[in-house]
Amino acid sequence: MSINSKALTAALTAAAAVVLVVALGSGGFRHFDPALLGYAIGSVLAAAAVGYRFTVWAERPPSRMYFKRGFELFLRRPAVAGVVDRGPAASAPAPAVPHGAGTLGSALARNFVAQEFIRQRSSYRWIMHLCLSGGCTLAFAITFPLVFGWVHFESLLDNAEMYRVIAFGVHLDTFSIHSVKAFLAFNALNFSAFFVLIGLVMAGWRRCTDPGERATQTFAEDILPLILILVVAATGLALTVSYKFLGGHGHGLWAIVHMASVVALLLYIPFGKLFHMFQRTCALCVSRYKVVGAAGPRARCRRCAGDFASQMHVDDLKTVLDELGFDYRFAGPRGEVHYQDICPSCRRGLLALNQGRSIGR
Repeated sequence: MSINSKALTAALTAAAAVVLVVALGSGGFRHFDPALLGYAIGSVLAAAAVGYRFTVWAERPPSRMYFKRGFELFLRRPAVAGVVDRGPAASAPAPAVPHGAGTLGSALARNFVAQEFIRQRSSYRWIMHLCLSGGCTLAFAITFPLVFGWVHFESLLDNAEMYRVIAFGVHLDTFSIHSVKAFLAFNALNFSAFFVLIGLVMAGWRRCTDPGERATQTFAEDILPLILILVVAATGLALTVSYKFLGGHGHGLWAIVHMASVVALLLYIPFGKLFHMFQRTCALCVSRYKVVGAAGPRARCRRCAGDFASQMHVDDLKTVLDELGFDYRFAGPRGEVHYQDICPSCRRGLLALNQGRSIGR
């Protein structure tokens, strides 16, 4: 298999960007802890792999069309329907761009934060995903700034029990190590681990008891990511137990195991099921696409004249099918007809009619 040059460029760019933000955020590596080098190397390699695979995936005609239309519609100002040139064949009304549910902020809140698309399927799965995604997001939001040297803590010269928070070289806050703020800051990763463990227990129970999941799941896609996340969460809690309750006994070993598990998880993300967290960015474009399409011109079936989809969606689907090498045009009684101009109900009816005709009925 040949190497995709565009994807390779994206991979190298992503890796270089991680190195650059580490260098800039840590003040030229002055605040970078060499003990965390393994995490940083794993992050660079994972960024390169994600950049490569995401570029390959985004270049596929369906993904490319959604991204193209999504960005176009997000940038377009809300307005009433106008006129847009659809090529030499004809001009058609441009889809109206509504406010509200189709905006980028709304799509982020609904698809990434609230994950409403899962809540509509199952409340159990929704709570499970919220625990997993929320716990992992919190852990990443804390770990990466610390590993990259963006944030570090300094004790005051005259009072070792007072800490200063420095982010990108700027003093943000000062707090006592005995304060509630210190308790929350120093235990935030433990809180995230507990949320993740709750989600893992729910996910494990579902995969063991749900007949549908048991019939379709695979080890590499469904079980392995849960094991990797479990090891990361468990070894992270083991570090806390070691230095808080065991006087640091075994801390060095647990630190190595934890780092190895985190790096393994980072390297798994681009190649396994967890890559869907990056593919979900396309859902932002899809949500806008659906809202704008619903407010714009409608496509009517060439057979029954019924409204069955947005005209924008039908036109884009024809383009994607052509790019994939599928020609669904055929000669009709009133000229050339594209299969996508027929509504689903009429497609089923035409299929039955043609099957009957083929056997002489």
